[in-house]
Amino acid sequence: MSATTQDRNTPLKDGELIVVPVAAGVKIPAGTLVAASASGFATPGATATGLAYLGMADACVDNTAGADGAVSVPVRRGKAFKWANDGGDPVTQASLGRPCFIVDNQTVAKSNGANTRSQAGIVVAVDADGVWVI
Repeated sequence: MSATTQDRNTPLKDGELIVVPVAAGVKIPAGTLVAASASGFATPGATATGLAYLGMADACVDNTAGADGAVSVPVRRGKAFKWANDGGDPVTQASLGRPCFIVDNQTVAKSNGANTRSQAGIVVAVDADGVWVI
């Protein structure tokens, strides 16, 4: 398609709450970190490469007995969420404004763990009890 020279009525969606089809064989508890797998299905955060950080599960969804996409999970985005800070590779104040990395469905770390972890979001604050990530 070529570029337009006319005004365009472009469809839009609010990206704060999206609904994502869930990967086969997984359960995603409410309030946990959600990522997209390499095939584009929602999966719990985990130490793995090839995941794309999506945000926080807005509801519990159980697809342990289902195929890819049998159910969908609402995912909250565009807000800072407080995740647990990994004790072995903690995010520090020096990480402010920098990416952190997914350890599991509630924990982030400072580094990519020798290329074993996928990037979460950007660190916007570090508290004694967690890391704020957007």
